[in-house]
Amino acid sequence: MAKSADKAGRSSVWLDGKAHRRRGGGQPSGLDRDRITEVTARLLDAEGLAKFSMRRLAGELNVTAMSVYWYVDTKDDLLELALDAVMGEMRLPDEEADEDWREQVRALAREYRTLLVRHPWVSALVGVFLNIGPNNLAFSRTVQRVVRRTGLPAKRLTSTISAVFQFVYGYGTLEGHLATRAAAGGMNVDEYFQQALSTVTAAPQAADVIRESQEIMAARGGDTVAEMLERDFEYALELLIAGIEAMVAREADS
Repeated sequence: MAKSADKAGRSSVWLDGKAHRRRGGGQPSGLDRDRITEVTARLLDAEGLAKFSMRRLAGELNVTAMSVYWYVDTKDDLLELALDAVMGEMRLPDEEADEDWREQVRALAREYRTLLVRHPWVSALVGVFLNIGPNNLAFSRTVQRVVRRTGLPAKRLTSTISAVFQFVYGYGTLEGHLATRAAAGGMNVDEYFQQALSTVTAAPQAADVIRESQEIMAARGGDTVAEMLERDFEYALELLIAGIEAMVAREADS
């Protein structure tokens, strides 16, 4: 049992050269690992993680399922490759640039949120793998170096990173789920929101909470769901940055 758990905890396509390994001769023509990974990400975007299979991928590539295994050992290896590939879409600030750390934290948070909304399947995989692909490591390295520039002591950096990026993870995950749910119902997000609000409003047990929520949402403003989400995200991000500033000042006074 311990051996099995250790294997699960250490397994990664990026270990033991698996990410670059390809089997010997006889592999199908017209395929390479980059193309397989690209099509995998596209299928995950279109159909979601639950519907993804090696057979479905092979059909999209117009090859047999066994052909895909010339390039990857397992489905998990392929999902890990796709995860790291889309992580590379984020535009990372230069942590060595002469730029305020606040702007760089904002930039990183916005990029991560955009990624999670654009690819809703990402949030389900982030905690599954070791996340040691080159793009994941580049993101983690940049986050660490930018947060280090806040002036907080080293013992506070992981807590600070968690506060900001676990917030972004949760926000982006829920936002991605909202878009996916709306699309599944053949609606845009605004249509889905109005339908859901009407349905919940009709429930007697929710009347008081909904009435209070409507007052809060009206005060918040925004003509569309996208505008409301944007305002909430940006203000919450500013609260976190203000909190970091306050903790830096507290550390300086202690």
